Amino acid sequence: MTFTSTLPVSIEWKETYIKLLDQQRLPQETVFLNLYTLDEVYDAISSLKVRGAPAIGITAAYGLALAAKSYQTKSLDEFIEKLTEDKNYLAGSRPTAVNLCWALDRLYHSALKAVTINEAKTNLLHHAIQIQQEDEATCKQIGEHALTLFKKNDHILTICNAGSIATARYGTALAPFYLAKERNFPLKVFACETRPVLQGARLTAWELQNAGVDVTLITDNMAAHTIKKKNISAIIVGADRITANGDTANKIGTYGLAILAKAFGIPFYVAAPLSTFDISIATGDSIIIEERNPDEVTHIGNKRIAPENIDVFNPAFDVTPNELITAIITEEGVIKGNFTESIFSLFSQKDLS
Repeated sequence: MTFTSTLPVSIEWKETYIKLLDQQRLPQETVFLNLYTLDEVYDAISSLKVRGAPAIGITAAYGLALAAKSYQTKSLDEFIEKLTEDKNYLAGSRPTAVNLCWALDRLYHSALKAVTINEAKTNLLHHAIQIQQEDEATCKQIGEHALTLFKKNDHILTICNAGSIATARYGTALAPFYLAKERNFPLKVFACETRPVLQGARLTAWELQNAGVDVTLITDNMAAHTIKKKNISAIIVGADRITANGDTANKIGTYGLAILAKAFGIPFYVAAPLSTFDISIATGDSIIIEERNPDEVTHIGNKRIAPENIDVFNPAFDVTPNELITAIITEEGVIKGNFTESIFSLFSQKDLS
């Protein structure tokens, strides 16, 4: 049995609805939501009931396919017009995660190739299912490549949650830890809590512990001290968008860890599928950074911890410049050196449509 026997599948297609693990309720409760409408899918993505770039893309794909099933359009042109409207609506639910638009565009183009409304609906669902199946295989390959960068008994630091519940299975940055567990290859993981929404404390710690992985939780501001005192060997993180030069948007706090990695002379790795790359953007300066509700900072749970009417700056992501990244780990292998050249070469050889 593999690690997945102890973890729920976070997204399932159920013909008339989407069954979704509510990540907001973890770790206290394992609750599944049934999403029947496009608005419910939008809310699940924007309110972080589902999060993690690949999982967002999978959910959005199923959401668009689900919406299209209910269209009562009389012509294919009318169907495509309605589909365009719904695609654009869902695309606005989380602006930084590129997998969202990538998945929606992939489904949209599959519908454009149809000659009947029924064929368009079939194409949409087929591609949504395919995206989920491909993501599982992709994550396992990322884990295989990442594991080659570690030695037995290494101490590895991570932030946020780039694990099994953030993807179809295995995760990206956490994938090597699951493979290491299966193969009796001991690694010790240190997970930053990831303020303000605590994805590291609530999700990464929960899923690694459930899989039997050796994990220790720290607060975000303990990172430098932990690297020094606990002999951290490397830092590995996921990504929500990677530009043509390798600049990487990930959960807020990632940039600071990259600076610490340089200061301590340890490698800083980014693990992400090719679907997370946005080669239409030259550098990270052009990435739109989502700013979220101030309540996430002024409250922990439902309890206010800050003064009333205090000004709040709450960016959900930051951008790590490519010069601070040791390597980017993808399903196609490990990219090092001149990221601009390597990424251009990789994408010029591969059809990602």
